[in-house]
Amino acid sequence: MEKKSAIKKITGSREALLALILIAMIVLVGIINPAFLTPKQFSNMLKNNAVCLVMSLGMLCVMLVGGIDISIMSTLAFAGMAIGVLIKGGYISNTFLIFLIAMLIGLGCGLLVGFVISRADVPPIIATMGFQYIFRALGYLISDGGDWVSAAELGNFKNFGTSRFLGLNCVIWIIIFCYIIFFIFMKWFPLGRKIYAVGSNPEAAEVSGINVKNMKLLVYTIMGVLAGLGGAINVAVYASAMPNMQKGGEMDVIAACVIGGVSMSGGRGSVVGALLGALILALIAKALPLIPFFDQLWLNTIKGIIILVVVVLNVILQRMADRNALKGREM
Repeated sequence: MEKKSAIKKITGSREALLALILIAMIVLVGIINPAFLTPKQFSNMLKNNAVCLVMSLGMLCVMLVGGIDISIMSTLAFAGMAIGVLIKGGYISNTFLIFLIAMLIGLGCGLLVGFVISRADVPPIIATMGFQYIFRALGYLISDGGDWVSAAELGNFKNFGTSRFLGLNCVIWIIIFCYIIFFIFMKWFPLGRKIYAVGSNPEAAEVSGINVKNMKLLVYTIMGVLAGLGGAINVAVYASAMPNMQKGGEMDVIAACVIGGVSMSGGRGSVVGALLGALILALIAKALPLIPFFDQLWLNTIKGIIILVVVVLNVILQRMADRNALKGREM
């Protein structure tokens, strides 16, 4: 009985199933190409996918209130280009200050997006589509028409992407720090619980005293800050700043959340799920080139198949959970 109960618990948990899928994928790729199962490969995988891993946390918050944000990579490019230009011009050189400025630019962009959505009641997909073009254009504007900042012009900041602390790459430490903070925030802080409440039932949340408009403004602001942070990370990891950075990358961030079990209609999802979803996408991107019989062109196809399979699986699991909850009430 205990064995059956344990199996039921695992199969009934999205996070547990995703963890099993992730482990199975790692083992499979390791069998095909043992070179993958090394600390260096895992470190590079996390570093090269740091932007998606970090920004998935912001998208989690946005999707929990039933929203979406497709302007995030334009915010990233604007913030990344801005710090690149400032470093190139000799205005800033301190690493902490560079990250802070990028996050403040992201905060401003997020506030603007959140204000239009929460106060003007513009549908999120329409508002963020408009800002996607605006922020990307601003990136090109400050780059002087598409000029880019090279590694030589980034000074010491480019070394952050390769520097280590306690044996781990500094970029990986940022990922770890972000996930710890968000796990605590979403699980135990009242604001985190309010985000879930707004997504589950906005009307009931309003009646219970939660300012729904302010919560929507908050989640888009959080998303903006993380997009700004992503811009600084992108510049450090790839040792360059370009106005077309991460173009189209917003789909990976949304896909990571969807794979992780975050509901598009709001109210359902977790930090652990977002992490596992982002890791699965990172694994696909890193592992496919190591498999001899796979062409890089298959990458997006496999991503699409995995997203569809996981989404269908999530729907089935949710229906099973709803049925079980209904049976529990009837009893």
